Amino acid sequence: MWGIAEDSADEPLEELLWGLFSPDGDVSWQRKALCSQTDPEAFFPEKGGSTRDAKRVCAQCEVRQQCLEWAIDHDERFGIWGGMSERERRRYKKTRKEQA
Repeated sequence: MWGIAEDSADEPLEELLWGLFSPDGDVSWQRKALCSQTDPEAFFPEKGGSTRDAKRVCAQCEVRQQCLEWAIDHDERFGIWGGMSERERRRYKKTRKEQA
């Protein structure tokens, strides 16, 4: 489907087929993300749908902070990332900016 290359010594994860993505920085944390082992639909609910299941998974995830930072740095506008919805991430980003 999306064609992500397998991770190996000769061909690192950053080598993605078709040039669909160009990761910047270390994204090795993504391999530890619990969401990768969960139904993705939980992380992209319909408008007005529940985010409870996705946030429950995020609460147990060891890479939650890296995920949140990635979503904020990349201005991710859809889905639950790092345990926050897009609206929550906007608020969080604004608060951080005001504190800086």
